[in-house]
Amino acid sequence: MEWLGQHFFTDLPDSGHLLLNCTHNPFLVLLAYLVACAAGFGILDMAERVGHVEDPTARRHWRWLGAGCLAGGIWSTHFISMLAFQAPIAIHYELIMTFVSLLIALIASLLAMQTLSHTHLRFHQYLVASVWMGLGIALMHYVGMSAMRSQAQVYFETRLFLASVAIAMGASLAALLLSSYLRNGAGVFHQLLKYAASLVLGAGILSMHFTGMAAMQMLVPSGTDLSLRADDNPIQLGLSVAMITLLVIGSSVSAALADKKLQHKERDLRRVNALLSELDQARASLQQVAHFDALTSLLNRRGFNQIFAEKVAEKTRTQGMMAVIFLDIDHFKRINDSLGHDAGDQLLTVLAGHIKGSIRSHEDVVARFGGDEFCILVNIHHRDEARHMAQRIMQKMKEPIELAGRRMVMTTSIGISLFPEDGHTCEELLKTADLALYQSKDAGRNCLNFFSSNLKTRAFLELQLEEELRAALRTRSQLVLFYQPIFDMKLGKVTRLEALVRWQHPQHGLLAPDRFIGIAENNGLIAELDHWVLRQACHDLSLLSDRGDTELIMAVNCSALNLARDELADEIEDALRFAGIGTNRLELEVTENALMGNISSTLALLRQIRALGVSLAIDDFGTGYSSLAYLKRLPLNTLKIDRSFIQDIPKSTADSEIVQAIIGMAHTLHLQVVTEGVETQAQFELLLKHGCDYIQGYLLSPAVPFDDIIGVMQGIAMRNPLYPLSVEGKDAPPPNDPAAGRIGPPSIVRPIR
Repeated sequence: MEWLGQHFFTDLPDSGHLLLNCTHNPFLVLLAYLVACAAGFGILDMAERVGHVEDPTARRHWRWLGAGCLAGGIWSTHFISMLAFQAPIAIHYELIMTFVSLLIALIASLLAMQTLSHTHLRFHQYLVASVWMGLGIALMHYVGMSAMRSQAQVYFETRLFLASVAIAMGASLAALLLSSYLRNGAGVFHQLLKYAASLVLGAGILSMHFTGMAAMQMLVPSGTDLSLRADDNPIQLGLSVAMITLLVIGSSVSAALADKKLQHKERDLRRVNALLSELDQARASLQQVAHFDALTSLLNRRGFNQIFAEKVAEKTRTQGMMAVIFLDIDHFKRINDSLGHDAGDQLLTVLAGHIKGSIRSHEDVVARFGGDEFCILVNIHHRDEARHMAQRIMQKMKEPIELAGRRMVMTTSIGISLFPEDGHTCEELLKTADLALYQSKDAGRNCLNFFSSNLKTRAFLELQLEEELRAALRTRSQLVLFYQPIFDMKLGKVTRLEALVRWQHPQHGLLAPDRFIGIAENNGLIAELDHWVLRQACHDLSLLSDRGDTELIMAVNCSALNLARDELADEIEDALRFAGIGTNRLELEVTENALMGNISSTLALLRQIRALGVSLAIDDFGTGYSSLAYLKRLPLNTLKIDRSFIQDIPKSTADSEIVQAIIGMAHTLHLQVVTEGVETQAQFELLLKHGCDYIQGYLLSPAVPFDDIIGVMQGIAMRNPLYPLSVEGKDAPPPNDPAAGRIGPPSIVRPIR
């Protein structure tokens, strides 16, 4: 087959001479290999650029530039290799066919760059593209060889011809795969891989050419002069072509490198801008977190204080008025304890909406300070505006709320302070509003109060008492215990004592517990105070035992806050061991509300105390909110009826029936009953009739110091209140005889617990 003056798949004719002494210029061969390697490096670099450029127009430009570098490199390699060919006949090259071969190389290179434009291709797609590329490169080679003009006829050996085409396809596949693999990556090792791949690709391109040249057989007619040489200078032309090609490839690679750095800078700039944007968002989020409550979206304490300071400065400058309204949700802790914190959060969200709906949205400021505390800042012109707003909030709060399947109504306690009447700084106004709030709580909650100067005096007095109480607990020189006897109705004698703490204040005299127990509970002193009372009571009981009263039982009160301490059982055991008395001689009295506060943890602690052998009593029964379902679960021994139930008996039939019912219920639960506040013989007789087990009160004696308790018990034994009802008591002294040891008339002396 003859094509473009070349013979393929054709045997050599018998006539003519075959040129066998053809050689190649080693310098030009090396130069061609250098150009081929440069072309390989260029295609790798251009493929990387095409794969990373985001702009479609820029990608198209890089695709064309890459195709030009590859085409120029392949064509220059072929052309320089042809110049390196040396034969004993004159050879020159036709210009048109030479440029046609360049055009074919460009088309094949465009196909390669188009293929590399796709980031994800399967292997068979690369294989198909490499076949077409290999055919294009082979076509470029053989069209370029057809431009060679001489006296010789050119024939191609079939096997080597097919091998050259296969090598072209293999080199194309290697170029595509290496370019795809090396388009991502950075660092020195990645660059070394690119250099190594360029050497491999250069060898592939050059080997294809020389395989095709090896397949070429030149046949000259007989009698041809084989001594002729071309008088042109192939080395100079080869160097010129190589220099031009290397300059083009080098410029393209430099441009690619510059574009890569520019793109990295742009990417870094975008990353910096993104980070700045994220920082702005984070700053805004932190601002939101720092100044707003996450649950209700109201201002928090920090955000409120910032606005508050600005408002104070403004009102100071304009001599205006404003009110600080402090709110606290009544009995909110019960919601968390009974329904859970999720229900409590839901309730706070609803109540925050009620508060926001009750204010003037553009003028007033609402904040949640934490828990169930809210604060409102109101611009006013007279005092009544603050009162009306507070009343509006209280009314809004009373709207029924559906929560956890229940319909409930909440109330709020409110304290109000005014600027500039009650303070000129944020701290003063918040403190005075807080004092007014506590006055509302002390008044029974669900009410509002304005700050007054006497509240400040009271707060100052309580602060002073707190400091002095700390000193008293530290020195233990002012605290004393009084003891009130408890009379056994069956045995007819005093079998128990209740220890009651007093404070012998150097300025205010003898203070009852209601003057300082609340201060101790609010300031973390109650545990230390209860511990001192426990140890002192056990010590005094030990002294009474040494004097012969070995059966007396000591009743000691326990604060509700102490029931939350796991150390309580150990402290009781230590106090008993220190005093050297039996555990069965101590009874711990706990109020009804304290027992019901946290029934699960309280129950575990009470069982631990009962395991020691210590008795347990529920104090002030009937004043709290306990239920029989819980009461029967508690490991109790004694139930103490509060004095409020017997004050009006026997005149009040209802109270008498209530007391009888409580005694019957307690006995059903196998509990002993102690009735407090018994002052008259009529009350005593009624309790005896209903089967009460023990009594205590002014009928017997008020609480007295330890030094007087033995005399008091002896006096009670002499004027036993059972004698008027006993047949054998006709010689007993009358109950009102001072010689019998009665301490004061019951109608005058009031109870001090």
